[in-house]
Amino acid sequence: MRVAIVGLGLMGGSFGLTLKKRMQDLYVVGFDHNKKHCEEALKYGLVDAIVSFDDVSKSDVIVLAIPVEGVIACLHDLTNISHDTTVIDLGSTKEKIVTHTPAEIRPNLVAAHPMAGIEKFGPSAAFDSLYKDAIVVLCDSDQSGSLQLKRAVQIFTTLEMKIVYMGAKEHDLHAAYISHLPHAISYALANSVLKQEDPKSILALAAGGFRDMSRIAKSSPHMWSDIFKQNRENLLTTISVFEQEMADVKKLVADKKWEELESWMQEATTLHKILE
Repeated sequence: MRVAIVGLGLMGGSFGLTLKKRMQDLYVVGFDHNKKHCEEALKYGLVDAIVSFDDVSKSDVIVLAIPVEGVIACLHDLTNISHDTTVIDLGSTKEKIVTHTPAEIRPNLVAAHPMAGIEKFGPSAAFDSLYKDAIVVLCDSDQSGSLQLKRAVQIFTTLEMKIVYMGAKEHDLHAAYISHLPHAISYALANSVLKQEDPKSILALAAGGFRDMSRIAKSSPHMWSDIFKQNRENLLTTISVFEQEMADVKKLVADKKWEELESWMQEATTLHKILE
């Protein structure tokens, strides 16, 4: 089976590396506009060969590991693919992708969002256990062809991922709360501290809590600004909800309502009982 990966950064590179290690009779080719990414992908063994975009369409499976706007552009350039070709996109938001997919290749598409990642990016950050035990959400799968869905499930199972099915619109709202809002908060926290504290104080006092909360602010600004753009309305909703929580805790502290503050904190601790 020939698999083509478009986008050879952390997500696409890790996808190729893991498939090459776990699937037999597999030939993985890659495409990326960034020539350095192409060179590094070959150097680190993430793909077997680099091809032109025209050659991508000749593959059995095409993985689009690029930002949402790029995914949509690629789908419009792939309308000549075979009816048997499987296209898997890894975009972080799904509704815009599924609604902008050309009708003639909608059965080819399996809209997926692997809930995996680290703050590092680029081919050099790729590793073969990125997807292990992580959740992958398959959206609007009833619109995917049976062959394509079966093949995608086989691939994600090979990656040892936990598969969840969800509507694209529902997914984007949930992702805004679980993923996109935390990134916005982390960037905001980092900027708040940078504007108020001198670097020496930050280094001297920054302990585990600050480091944990600000860690994801190291994530690619280019990628995350695109995600915020694509999920704008849902992100604005979640920011408003968060702002209300901050207003509530601010008032509790200002009014010296310490028992109510403790109850507010106690309620928040129940989240981890759900996650455990």
